[in-house]
Amino acid sequence: MARRNARAVNGILLLDKPLDISSNGILQRVRWLFQAKKAGHTGALDPLASGLLPLCFGEATKFSQFLLDTDKTYQVKAKFGIRTSTSDSEGEVISDKPVQHDQAMLEQAMQAFRGDILQIPTMFSALKYQGQPLYRYARQGITVPREARPITIYRFELIDFTPQEASFIVHCSKGTYIRTLIDDLGEALGCGAHVSALHRTQVGPFDISQAQTVPFIEENTLPCHDSKDFSVVDALLLPMDAGIVELPSLTVTAAEQQQLQYGQSYATALTDIAAIKLYSQNHEFIGIGQVNAGVLSSRRLLNTAIE
Repeated sequence: MARRNARAVNGILLLDKPLDISSNGILQRVRWLFQAKKAGHTGALDPLASGLLPLCFGEATKFSQFLLDTDKTYQVKAKFGIRTSTSDSEGEVISDKPVQHDQAMLEQAMQAFRGDILQIPTMFSALKYQGQPLYRYARQGITVPREARPITIYRFELIDFTPQEASFIVHCSKGTYIRTLIDDLGEALGCGAHVSALHRTQVGPFDISQAQTVPFIEENTLPCHDSKDFSVVDALLLPMDAGIVELPSLTVTAAEQQQLQYGQSYATALTDIAAIKLYSQNHEFIGIGQVNAGVLSSRRLLNTAIE
């Protein structure tokens, strides 16, 4: 897709990702629709997963890590009795066992997967081992060592139940693999399980009800390619600081802003803060700073903040 007429677009688009396309695939499609110079997503969804996918355009990509690091909520459907190599319906069947649990037994097993737990990441993940993502080893049939990682399951609620299949709501911390959660649950029940459907409904402060569909975006952006007036679709973009609402904020003076823009730090009465939102005297977001030992310095500043 050509980028000759690419625009400097800044902001966050909440997308309702459809099934059967990768997160990068849909990112590149939407980037072309907006004719944007730069864009990135904030945590991939598998092709078999749908739902909320925040896309960051331009300068907003500098702050995408804050959405990567936030909690998320999913609606997940699990099929019991069949365990697969990928822990979802795309993988090869590696075990097929009878299902003998009832709803009470399932809910009892779920209790072990709430709160702070340790989880061994799936081999079909983007985590790296010796410089290569795990999924590349997995596709070659190679299993490599993975350390259990601490995660938090804030909510694990049973929504619908039959002995062969059940639906859940999972609200979890960053780094949680839903496929692994369901696989581990199936092993705890002694029958195996895999994810048959996955839909993300929440990322940090954002909810799926705020998301735009691909057909809606296409309908409204394609005419802009001829008119060159993207004002209507640009209005769909959220401000660059919309995804970092939980951080404290600080308004800096014009002189302090200039110091930060030139890479300088200055003394402050604030106590140590790992990340703080910075605003100009005109109430415009200019970036993220940090306070260490009574000194405020910049972490990531907007290029647009430099006059």
